[in-house]
Amino acid sequence: MNNSTVTHYPCYIDGAWHESLSQKTFEVENPSNAQIWATIPDCNKDDVELAMASSQQAFMSWSKLPAIERGRWLFKLIEGLKPKRDHFAQLIVQEQGKTLPQAYGEFDDTLNYLQYSAEAARRIEGNIYPSENPKEQLWIQKVPYGVTLGLCAYNYPLALIGRKVGPALVTGNTIILKAHEATPVTASEFCKVVDEIGFPKGVINLVSGSGIEVSSALVTHPETRLVSLTGSTRAGQAIYKSSSENVSGLILELGGKASFIVLADADLDKAAEAAVTSRYANCGQVCICNELVLVEESVAEAFTQKVLERVKQITVGDPLSGADMGPSVTADSVERIDQLLQGTVAMGATVALGGKRPDGAEFENGNWYEPTVVTDVTADMPLAKHEIFGPIMPIIAVKDYQHALDICNDREDALSAYIYSQNINTVFNAISDMQVGTVFVNKQIVGYVQGYHSGHKRSGTGGEDGVYGIENYLQKRTIYFNYD
Repeated sequence: MNNSTVTHYPCYIDGAWHESLSQKTFEVENPSNAQIWATIPDCNKDDVELAMASSQQAFMSWSKLPAIERGRWLFKLIEGLKPKRDHFAQLIVQEQGKTLPQAYGEFDDTLNYLQYSAEAARRIEGNIYPSENPKEQLWIQKVPYGVTLGLCAYNYPLALIGRKVGPALVTGNTIILKAHEATPVTASEFCKVVDEIGFPKGVINLVSGSGIEVSSALVTHPETRLVSLTGSTRAGQAIYKSSSENVSGLILELGGKASFIVLADADLDKAAEAAVTSRYANCGQVCICNELVLVEESVAEAFTQKVLERVKQITVGDPLSGADMGPSVTADSVERIDQLLQGTVAMGATVALGGKRPDGAEFENGNWYEPTVVTDVTADMPLAKHEIFGPIMPIIAVKDYQHALDICNDREDALSAYIYSQNINTVFNAISDMQVGTVFVNKQIVGYVQGYHSGHKRSGTGGEDGVYGIENYLQKRTIYFNYD
């Protein structure tokens, strides 16, 4: 490839563009064709020290601004982003591989996250409680943590920035962003807008790195007060341990394995459409995706046929060309899901549709995999046991609701689950019975900014979005005030 087509995207520290002090860089591939199109600074712990010093210094003044002033800066950021909708949508396609309509949706979600946080500036509340003595008051205020880390996954390279930057800044924290090494360019372009509007220096910093050195240096740094991670359960466990010396606050949104339960009394047409939408969105790379269909035996054949008919309609191809599904982000993820499939087939499952790289010259390079449906699956098979995070739908026929519930709850990754039933008693029992953070009742995959996105068990601690999400970027301070 001609090097003239490769663009370099720097980091952003203390209000200025920054190259790694080591002068090292790493390459970024387009997942559609595996071509190198960008380079990024490969930072180290010395770069982290600069970002930390900048963030800590900025915190001293940023945290003292009235919350409404901090909210106004977020509104300025929104206005700076708005004219660049086309630019960011095409950038997300090139970097992450999602289709253009989904990339536009991600851009719009980013603005929603920032706007919700900006509007929340007037609604940061504390409490006053009765004192034990006269001429005395007991206050509980909510105050920022300090330097916050925003560690982002590769599936939503812009939206996750908005999801973390908005609540972190409106509550008075400063933030250091660290994008995933597979999708770091969007973060650099985001910081161009930060720079263009003249955001106070040090309030938003960006570092990048190809390995664990930068993330480790950030998490273990003594000035780190809060860590917000969207990533795998394994990454969350590592950060949980690494942050223990600092006793940092943690917001960990980790892996999921959402069961999609379809009972005999469900509207099968609606359930099949939702199962497909909720599995293949963003090539299956959504933490709350339908990961495992559990359909009651009496309707399993009819439901599966409806799913197959719908999946056959999914077009795969250039995400800029109007296709329904693009590539996976990384080659490693494609290799991993294929290994899960092969292991499942070896145990007796049947590939009912797909199961390989698509045919054709356009798919010879890049991280492509067909929309795949696997039947005759049992709960002990690899596709049922492990998070797939790719375009494969395993289907298990279950005896009844209790059988489905047992499979759903017999997991430590407990982010979300779906249930399709028209029996109100079953639905209310499911809401109580499902040991997950989010339950979708007769509803396909969705996420509203005023909701709350959190995991139970090993799917995380804390959470993001809505009033409860903003609460997680604040800590409490108690004041005993005697005025006698």
